[in-house]
Amino acid sequence: MKRILVTGAGGFTGRFLVPLLLAKGYDVYAMGASGAVGEKVVDANLLDRNSLSEMVRAVRPDGVIHLAALSFVGHGVAEDFYRVNTIGTLNLLESIDELQPGPSRIIVASSANVYGTPSVSRIDESLCPSPVNHYGTSKLSMEHLVAARFGHLPVTVTRPFNYTGPGQNERFLIPKVVNHFSRGEPMIELGNINVSRDFSDVRDVVNYYIGLLEAKNEASPVNLCSGNAYSISDVLDMMAEIAGYRIKVVVNPAFVRSNEIPVLVGDNSRLRETLGGLRTTPLRETLESMYEETR
Repeated sequence: MKRILVTGAGGFTGRFLVPLLLAKGYDVYAMGASGAVGEKVVDANLLDRNSLSEMVRAVRPDGVIHLAALSFVGHGVAEDFYRVNTIGTLNLLESIDELQPGPSRIIVASSANVYGTPSVSRIDESLCPSPVNHYGTSKLSMEHLVAARFGHLPVTVTRPFNYTGPGQNERFLIPKVVNHFSRGEPMIELGNINVSRDFSDVRDVVNYYIGLLEAKNEASPVNLCSGNAYSISDVLDMMAEIAGYRIKVVVNPAFVRSNEIPVLVGDNSRLRETLGGLRTTPLRETLESMYEETR
């Protein structure tokens, strides 16, 4: 496996994934430039079937990592989630399905949001999905359609839980908190600080993607997670220790979602078994690197 197509290469995850693939000797074709030296930038649109077909025929990838998606849950236009996350993925796989021979492995990023609000302490892949927002629903509909129409392709569906790291957009919660501390802000407006999430480091996640690309054993779907849960209150406490002061938290009712998932913790047993082991970066270490990067 040599030629790898990465969609969403210019996004938060792609900017870590592409350089790592290049360092491992892969020939990387980036849909959406990541800025990495050595990548080959290709031009196509997930919603333009013809442009995708032309691009895929030109690249003829040995492997694909499909990251491109609308991932900000608070995005205000519901239809956009389905156009990009569901239809866009189907367009890409239809184009790939035309290749003979096709890629030996196709990694598709879904989301742990497909699980909704389960009443279990730890979520594994056997849990019946029940999403509670348009983002999660668009990803689940994508999963169902991929299984129904492209079961003959070597597709691995991944369900990443929350992850963060240096360079993530401040509209997401963890970088918002870190950046407030790095600027020395006295106050921050947040929603419910008692929700708990399974946070991974983006640098771990890109290693998981490459591991699944190279794995001899297939597993689908597979959770990408640390297996540890932290509340936003925990994050605030860690940042107070890192920055040396405690910030005042003001709860803004506009930031409190009516369908907020209170606890979302993943079981990474299938991932660990597939990769033959797993490295997880402690959250505090991730926060420290983000804090240093912003300062």
